[in-house]
Amino acid sequence: MSSHDAQPAVTVLGLGPMGRSLAAAFLAGGVRTTVWNRTPGRDREPVALGAVGAATAEDAVAASDLVVVCVVNYDASDAILRRDAVTAALKGRTVVNLSADTPGRARDTAAWADRHGIAYLDGAIMTPTPTIGTPDAVFLTSGPADLHRRHAPVLATLGGTHTHLGDDIGRAAAYDVALLDIFWTAMAGYAHALAVARAEGVTARELAPFAGGIGAILPPIFAATAASVDAATFDGEDNPLTSAASSIAHIIATAEAHGIDTAVIRAAEGQVRRAIGLGHGTDGFTRISALLTPH
Repeated sequence: MSSHDAQPAVTVLGLGPMGRSLAAAFLAGGVRTTVWNRTPGRDREPVALGAVGAATAEDAVAASDLVVVCVVNYDASDAILRRDAVTAALKGRTVVNLSADTPGRARDTAAWADRHGIAYLDGAIMTPTPTIGTPDAVFLTSGPADLHRRHAPVLATLGGTHTHLGDDIGRAAAYDVALLDIFWTAMAGYAHALAVARAEGVTARELAPFAGGIGAILPPIFAATAASVDAATFDGEDNPLTSAASSIAHIIATAEAHGIDTAVIRAAEGQVRRAIGLGHGTDGFTRISALLTPH
């Protein structure tokens, strides 16, 4: 066996900012890397670093036993992977799909892969592009444990932590959706807070250090309430829903006095008022999670 054959190899499909960062990290880790993107020219950067640019997706797939896909969603990955020539070339190989989508789409794609003799892992990248290749990167994967173990050494060159969440192929996407729910809901709140602050003469730069302090409060709250949520007790001794309702009312009053839209915070108020109306006023805010779930 030649040294070239012994060298670990990977193909990266999708060369947006994240895909290019993945390719760069693989190359830095000594992995022979083939790249392909639907839009011509996107491979210039990784090729300059030593990657091989494939002319077609099927050529790219045929170059490596491990194929990492990173595109915008599963509509985009399906458009690449489910073409007959690419599907045929993938037979007997492993696909790790790091594109974001729903747990249902992950399970559907895994079933498609199984029908065509393709090994499949689903994954999620939970940190931004600059973290790739550093200790700060966070990757989640789900699917067959033995498959994850087989490819762990190559995936480890991407840096950071790699957590295998179990055999249920949809589990990584479930974590991804739930965690991004936190992020985008928080960002919506921050955007609204900036509007309220600006209306009261407070600049974003002035608010930012204190906003960071509010953000720092959240991780301990997440940890402290987890057991209560899982046990469905929703302890509210330190901060009951009745207190939250009063605080939210102040936000709405201030915002509406300036003509600022309050649709998002009013939705939160509605959930709180409903919980109180059902007799849960002394519970903590996480009681809302139970009320959101249909029974």
